[in-house]
Amino acid sequence: MPLRLFNTLTRRVEDFIPADPGGARITFYSCGPTVYDDAHIGNFRSFLAADVLRRWIESPLCELADGRGGVHRGPRHVTHVMNITDVGHMTDDAEGGEHGEDRMAVAGRRITEAKKSGKLPADVQVNPGDPYQIARFYEDRFKDDARRLGLKLVLDHDSGADNMPRATDNIDGMKRMIARLIERGHAYVAGAPGSRVVYFRVLSFVPYGRLSGNTLDKLKEGEGGRISAENQSQKEHPADFLLWKEDPRHIMKWDSPWGSGYPGWHIECSVMSAVNLLGRAAFDSMLARDGITGPIIDLHSGGEDNIFPHHECEIAQTCACFMAPPKLSDPASATYSRMWFHPRFLLVEGTKMSKSKGNFFTARDLFAPPPQGKGIEPAALRLELIKTHYRSNANFTMQGLEDSRRTIERWRRFASLAHQGRDQKGAESSSLQRASIAFADALHDDLNIAGAIAAVNSWMNETPSPTAADAALLSTIDAVLGVLSLEKPKEAQTSLGVFMDGLTPDPAVIAKLEDRRAARAAKDFAKSDQIRDELLAMGYAIKDVPGGKVEVRRK
Repeated sequence: MPLRLFNTLTRRVEDFIPADPGGARITFYSCGPTVYDDAHIGNFRSFLAADVLRRWIESPLCELADGRGGVHRGPRHVTHVMNITDVGHMTDDAEGGEHGEDRMAVAGRRITEAKKSGKLPADVQVNPGDPYQIARFYEDRFKDDARRLGLKLVLDHDSGADNMPRATDNIDGMKRMIARLIERGHAYVAGAPGSRVVYFRVLSFVPYGRLSGNTLDKLKEGEGGRISAENQSQKEHPADFLLWKEDPRHIMKWDSPWGSGYPGWHIECSVMSAVNLLGRAAFDSMLARDGITGPIIDLHSGGEDNIFPHHECEIAQTCACFMAPPKLSDPASATYSRMWFHPRFLLVEGTKMSKSKGNFFTARDLFAPPPQGKGIEPAALRLELIKTHYRSNANFTMQGLEDSRRTIERWRRFASLAHQGRDQKGAESSSLQRASIAFADALHDDLNIAGAIAAVNSWMNETPSPTAADAALLSTIDAVLGVLSLEKPKEAQTSLGVFMDGLTPDPAVIAKLEDRRAARAAKDFAKSDQIRDELLAMGYAIKDVPGGKVEVRRK
């Protein structure tokens, strides 16, 4: 069975048929981070789901339908692009982004306060009054977190790929696209010089609302979170959305035919997906033509919160700018991506993530060693964030994170045994084939990651003495899951304890281990058990190991 995915646009599971399944590359665009703060684990859940999908499409085990009744088997190359949004986001994005404060200004105050409070080291070189420095500061932190989590497109970027474009580097393309939309009658300028606004004319794009279900009749009634009375007086339709805002007082601004100002936050992805996936020459050519037919990229992803308004508006402005008038009876002509992929939200301990509830985590919060953070290893966090099916809300828990860590440890032990083993034939080759087929069948079925992980665990259960062939298959599987290649936390040893998973030896823990050793030497086992319980209460689990030492892990 070839790869089938749920397409948000058509609301059904269907074959993923790129323009050229067996060609040199498949084009994939993911909406990336807004770099006015650190990315949280909910953001990374979406980014990592897209990463697993990209890795699976590239795998030699993955088969794609060719649209002609045939199937193409990998490997193949995916050109994966993710934008860096460093302009255009306002505090009133939900109401159109016209009257709020630039989020970079908010971020500047946050950095200033963090330096004063000591949360951010005083020697961190970032000027809170410079929006470009703020953006680079958070962009670098995002890339560092993503690198540690094995996000492949960041590794591509590190190798020189031009696949993480910044919005501020593409303002000229946005202005050219807006001008083209005005020329084709899909956008209009409202307001007097000094306060001009360019809006997209939604009535000019009949399929508006097909992706999200927020059709124009509903938006007239004020539904969908895009209606604000303050913003409506100049609009032809309440759902018309911002393309450019003239505002010479704005913290980030550029000259344009419609005055000095800034772009709306939807237009950037239309430009960067075309420029960075198809090339500058193709972008220029599409702007000059009267209209092309059919989708122009293969795959587009983002969190489910991007469906509306962002991706709905993105479809409208891109199709209106580049394509021939769409036909409602032909879904392919009303989108510029063949497939729309949207992972759902992440809950934390069963509730919505919130700073006020104390359950809001960034990746770096979890990576940092105690007491500043949780000291979680990247492989465990990656597995925890990818192991739930992308179309289900994931529930992030500390117990689940520990379960993921144990799974990683088990896979590492299997890999170590397999690399020491020898090739054998017979039952082992049959087991390998079953494991390979089961893993592929699960991922072909709408990226069923839980089924794929279950297939891996079943295979390992059946293989007590893995061979070099098992090691090879595990390497192919991990090229998709992306966990075993990540950094492994180093153990730290003292005369008494072996501190696992990157734990830093804590003097208070060492003191209790010394007391416990004295109690055991005196055969006071009740006291020894009491100290074990005290360590548990402190968040540490211990285990006696050969050599008279004690292994110390997080509880």
